[in-house]
Amino acid sequence: MSEHESAPGAAPTPRRSIEETAETKFPRGLVVRLFAYLVAGHIFAGFLYLLFEVGGK
Repeated sequence: MSEHESAPGAAPTPRRSIEETAETKFPRGLVVRLFAYLVAGHIFAGFLYLLFEVGGK
């Protein structure tokens, strides 16, 4: 019996939607890295802003 055929008398299994089969969460490492980049980016932007504020006076 091939993998596409079901056993005789067995009800065919319904296909699942893409939402049920796909992962809905991001990998933990990606979330941590994204958070770190966002925090570091804001700190760097704040530092540049401070430099321009002090240099403009």
